[in-house]
Amino acid sequence: MLIVGLMSGTSADGIDAALCEINGAPPHVQARIIQAITCVYPAGYQQRILDACLPDRSRVDSLCQLNADLGEIFAAAALRVIREAGLTPTAVDLIGSHGQTVWHNVQPDGRVSATLQITEAAVIAERTGITTVSNFRPRDVAAGGQGAPLTSYADWLLLRHPDHWRAVQNIGGMGNVTFLPPISDSIRSPLAFDTGPGNALIDGAVSRITGGKLAYDRDGLIAADGRIDENWLTELLNHPYYRRQPPKTTGRELFGAGLADQLVDEGYRRGLDDPSIVATLTALTAASIADAYRRFAPAPVSEVILGGGGARNPSLVKMLSERLHPAAVLTHEAVGLDSDNKEALVF
Repeated sequence: MLIVGLMSGTSADGIDAALCEINGAPPHVQARIIQAITCVYPAGYQQRILDACLPDRSRVDSLCQLNADLGEIFAAAALRVIREAGLTPTAVDLIGSHGQTVWHNVQPDGRVSATLQITEAAVIAERTGITTVSNFRPRDVAAGGQGAPLTSYADWLLLRHPDHWRAVQNIGGMGNVTFLPPISDSIRSPLAFDTGPGNALIDGAVSRITGGKLAYDRDGLIAADGRIDENWLTELLNHPYYRRQPPKTTGRELFGAGLADQLVDEGYRRGLDDPSIVATLTALTAASIADAYRRFAPAPVSEVILGGGGARNPSLVKMLSERLHPAAVLTHEAVGLDSDNKEALVF
C-alpha cells in the first residue's frame, strides 16, 4: 500500500509529510519512505497553535477556525509530497493524519480522560480525494489508553534487536520512550510512556530570554556557554510527574510556556545568567530521561535510539549520553530509519 503520513508535534514548527510503501502484516512488516518533506508553518501559525494550547488565550471561535485552516495546510503538504514523488493522488491508498495536539486532560490519578488534536480530516480528504484516517490519540484514550506515546507499536515492529533490550527515545516538545524487549524474548512486552519535558521548556526559555528573536537553542550553543545549577536541577527533578508510575503521558498543559516563564524568573532570582538558565533546563530534560530509565526500565538497555528535534542539540545529546552510560546512544539513521520523518511514517 502507498500511504501518506502527516505529523506535527508539540513544538508546532511545521508538518512532516512522508509517502510510504507498507508491505506485509504484523509482526512482519516492511516500511519504506519513498518521499519525505517538512513544511514549515506559514507565518503566524506557530503562535496561533501555541496560543490554542493555553486556556487563558484560547477561544472556541479561533480554535474552530484554526482546525479548518490546518486542514488546508495539511492537505497541501500531502499533495506536495505526492507530487514531488512523481505520482498523482489516485495512486495513493490512504492518508494518516496525526493532526496538531492542543490539549491532554490528565486527571490527578494520572488517567487521561480526553485529548484534543485539531486539523480537520474532512478538509484533507476533500482537497486530496484520498481517504483520510485521523483521531489516533482519541481512539487510544477511548480504549483505555493514555493517548501517548503512539509510536511504540511501530517501534516494536521495526526496531527490536535480536538479542538485547533497546530504548527508543524521542525528544520533541515532550520526551517519550519505548523500552523494547529483544526478538528472542517472546514473553515480555514493550513499555512506553512520556518521560517529561523534551524541548518545550528549553524552547520557551530561549524565546523568553531573546525576546522572541530565537525559537530554540540552535546546535545547543546557548546551553554550551552556561553552567548547570546542580542544586536547582535537583529541586526541579522533585516534580511529582517524574515519580508517577507508567503508563503516563504529559504535554504543554504541565510543561509548557507558562512553566518556562516561571523557570526563567526563578533562574534570575538565583542569580543565573541566560546561558546557565538554558543549560540547567537542558540538563533537566537529560536528567528526567535518565531518571525514568533508572526507575522504570523493565531491564537494562544496551542501546538507546535517539530521535526528534532534541537529537539535533549537541549539548542535550552530550548530557544524555553521559547520564545513560554505558548504554550506547545511537541515531535512527544508524539502525536504518530517517529520524526526521519517522513519526510521519508511523502515522
